[in-house]
Amino acid sequence: MAQPQSRAPGTPRHVAVIMDGNGRWAARRAMPRHLGHRAGVKAVRATVEGCARRGVEALTLFAFSSENWGRPDEEVARLMELFIEAMDDEVENLAANGIRLRFIGDVTPLKPHLLERIAAAEARTAAGPNMTLYVALSYGGRWDIARAARHLAERAVAGEIQPAGIDEQAFARELQLGDAPDPDLFIRTGGEQRISNFLLWHLAYTELYFCGTLWPDFDDEELERAFHYFAGRQRRFGLTGSQVSSV
Repeated sequence: MAQPQSRAPGTPRHVAVIMDGNGRWAARRAMPRHLGHRAGVKAVRATVEGCARRGVEALTLFAFSSENWGRPDEEVARLMELFIEAMDDEVENLAANGIRLRFIGDVTPLKPHLLERIAAAEARTAAGPNMTLYVALSYGGRWDIARAARHLAERAVAGEIQPAGIDEQAFARELQLGDAPDPDLFIRTGGEQRISNFLLWHLAYTELYFCGTLWPDFDDEELERAFHYFAGRQRRFGLTGSQVSSV
């Protein structure tokens, strides 16, 4: 992996990605769906390397949603096997390049051996100073918000906090990405134009980029197109264009 650069003006601090299209990529080649997921690992590697090289501080990949548990058992089992295999293959490379790996999501449905691998991978890369790679596994945006609200309610009942003191900042700290800046750029491959219960709170002012490229075909050139789109956006955060221009 190339050495990371300092983040250039117009480069997002935090990029969030829905990696869509693995199944359709496989179907177009008369392959089983699980081979599409396997082909998508190459695109994950290219995206991680490309973001790190450009100085991105955080990258969040939507690997498996809370709704994906409803898929056929065989596909779910193969996906979990692929997660373990990919971690084993990549964790040393991530550590060597200063990339910290963290998982977010509801871990309660995960099997103990997967939880052990996740904990080991996070520990191995914990000191990475260059970029944080968040992998959303068994994650749902509504679950994240409900969990945060429940935790704040429990703390209020226990007398640890006052309800009047709960504001947007306090709520955000309880979310799974409470220690990360909100995503600046959201990318979804595969042609669909929706956020699919991903980071619902965090995407309030994120620039949304949709492309028709199926995930296994998403490479550094495609990533550069997304970054070029982002660089051309005027981020207003509720202000007028003239107000932003005068800042």
